[in-house]
Amino acid sequence: MTITDLLAARAFLLRATEPPAPAVGAFVVAHGPVEAVKRIRSGAAPQAVLQEICNPQSRIDDDLAAIDAGRFRLLTPDDPGWPHGAFHSLSEHGLGAPLGLWVRGNAGLAESTRAAVSVVGSRAATGYGEHVAKTLGMDLSRSGVTVLASGAYGIDGHAHCGALLGPTPPIAVLACGVDVTYPLGHARLLDSVAHNGLLISEYPFGTRPTRPRFAARGRLLAALGVATVVVEAGLRSGAVAVAYTAAALGRRVYGVPSPITSATSTGVTDLFRAGVATPIAAADHITHQEGIR
Repeated sequence: MTITDLLAARAFLLRATEPPAPAVGAFVVAHGPVEAVKRIRSGAAPQAVLQEICNPQSRIDDDLAAIDAGRFRLLTPDDPGWPHGAFHSLSEHGLGAPLGLWVRGNAGLAESTRAAVSVVGSRAATGYGEHVAKTLGMDLSRSGVTVLASGAYGIDGHAHCGALLGPTPPIAVLACGVDVTYPLGHARLLDSVAHNGLLISEYPFGTRPTRPRFAARGRLLAALGVATVVVEAGLRSGAVAVAYTAAALGRRVYGVPSPITSATSTGVTDLFRAGVATPIAAADHITHQEGIR
């Protein structure tokens, strides 16, 4: 078995499944990626596994060519840069660890996420929220903390903008292929994140974002951060879902208070009322609590 065989198997699995795919993940752990793919292709896998296969005839020649050309990397659990601890918690809670990750950028994922905080919030952020997110991103980066966010409009994008003003490379977790610019208005921002840090995704090249993919991406944000901070969010926002997932995984959750007259305060206020989130007003409230400095 060669490295190419392993990469080809992982590339196939990422093309053939829609994350999360917990049954496929458990099957791969039990049999190894190459043998698991052989059984899936022949139809010899358990029905629960085959039900999670949505494109069994996927061709991965272009994916392997992109790796050979150095355009992107395919990070797998066999790689020393894989954050085993973070993703093991997903498997333990039945949320499905990623089968692999497409990566654009040169930073190391495991090393970068040893001290990482996910900053999430509303796309329809207020000027207050954008200012707070940018300041948090900058101050966390200056404290040696990797800022994790989605690269989306609003809070996440401003957190990345702030992080890029500091010395610690940020990471964007995408709900599309790492070659797809989404949102389009953040093309320069995402290029800067890739140049300085990392873009990562479970989704192969050319994959467009969808609502289920946004939700699946949220579990990675929750798992990779040692903590999650929510800056403005509606009651039913994806940011609130990330916060609850992070809490379920045993991560601490923080929230930034905002005016109760603002619709974007409702999700954070609900997290406070439920005892899920701790109020914070500055980055050092997080770093001191987490023992990062």
